[in-house]
Amino acid sequence: MKLIADYFHLTERQAEQFAQLDVLYPEWNAKINLISRKDIDNLEEHHLLHSLAIAKIIQFQPGTTILDVGTGGGFPGIPLAIMFPECQFTLIDSIGKKIRVAQDIAERIGLTNVECIQERAEEEKRQFDFVVSRAVMPLPDLVKLVRKNIHHRHKNAMPNGLIVLKGGDLHSETHPFRNIVELTDLHTFFPTDWFKTKQAIYLPL
Repeated sequence: MKLIADYFHLTERQAEQFAQLDVLYPEWNAKINLISRKDIDNLEEHHLLHSLAIAKIIQFQPGTTILDVGTGGGFPGIPLAIMFPECQFTLIDSIGKKIRVAQDIAERIGLTNVECIQERAEEEKRQFDFVVSRAVMPLPDLVKLVRKNIHHRHKNAMPNGLIVLKGGDLHSETHPFRNIVELTDLHTFFPTDWFKTKQAIYLPL
């Protein structure tokens, strides 16, 4: 987990947990195709570090609640839960086997601030400070689904809202929100070739 340690100051506990992910995800991936066979070799950069880009954009205050929509095997929720142990993360996905992986990994690395639920975003009625996601659907569709899940009491430096990690040309997706959306080029945080086309979208809701 050298890359993560290059960009973040980790406690000994956090370093141990990230090191465990380097073992557990390939182990699970051999059973369930969570990540493409070719891409599992790039787990740290393409999945863990990518998820942690959100920690470069905002430092969640203790007690912050975060909903990860379409988490798959736990991205970005599990890396963020390691980084912010005093925040509460709810990870949801409609595919049961993926949620089982996320639950197993969270338990095996000792995360006590993670809840994993098999459900669709439409079914989640609770409210959170932030919703996070990695490219699960077009932004306007995601906003329609999760606007109900953002509550109005702010405790962070940034107003509550949605933070999405995506790549490619985002102009058409963000155009409906052009007056309030903020785009951040992730290459400014992580100057490697893979991050050249990656961005974070922040939308206060």
